[in-house]
Amino acid sequence: MSITEVDRVIERLGEVVDWSRVEPSRAGYFAALYRMVTIAVKERILAGDFDDAERMARLDAVFAQRYLDAFDRWQAGEAPTASWQVAFDGAARWRPIVVQQLVAGINAHINLDLGIAAATVAPGDSLHGLRDDFRRINSLLAGLVNRVVDDIGSVSPWIWLLDRIGGRKDSWLIGFSIDRARDEAWALATTLAGLPEAEWPAEIEKRDRKIAGLGRFLYRPGYFLPWGLLLIRLKESSDIPRVIDVLGD
Repeated sequence: MSITEVDRVIERLGEVVDWSRVEPSRAGYFAALYRMVTIAVKERILAGDFDDAERMARLDAVFAQRYLDAFDRWQAGEAPTASWQVAFDGAARWRPIVVQQLVAGINAHINLDLGIAAATVAPGDSLHGLRDDFRRINSLLAGLVNRVVDDIGSVSPWIWLLDRIGGRKDSWLIGFSIDRARDEAWALATTLAGLPEAEWPAEIEKRDRKIAGLGRFLYRPGYFLPWGLLLIRLKESSDIPRVIDVLGD
């Protein structure tokens, strides 16, 4: 596994983004963000910011492949993991705001996929050696996503309402998902690393059901908050290619 695998991921994510622009599909929102993040991860790998560049390149590729496999199954009319089904279902609806759609994707990908990828790349006792790089990549992701949310006002001018109706937007949505998801992902990786691979599917299915429930909550958070989210959505751009451009910049 080398950096060329990361290049292939970036290329494939670009294909998803291009498809989403043509359709047009809101599934491209997460794909555009993910492509931007993957490019940043590649730059950090080449800069030598990780303890083991080869392992990080492999983790990046294995991690991304889980999303790409889920997208391909969904696009083909087949069932991906329950977590990704919730995210893709939300992307097919008009009402969820851009931030909800991003966080639903982050929920599925970090809460479920990242732990599986980490245990795959660093199985058994070798997982402990991955911990520092695992934290670095999550810090990078959190910083980039928070930057995108801060800049999203150009397509979602009433996003500031989240400060009023649900606390700070980065703590209610982004902070909630990434901070907690990072710990959940590591806990899942630790659990899987201690199990024979034959027992992984049952553990993954159990975790998938839990994360899918969390995804459904992100789309329907209580009674009063959805009305505020609807106000934000009414002011939000419905120009899907434009939103994709903002998220991927």
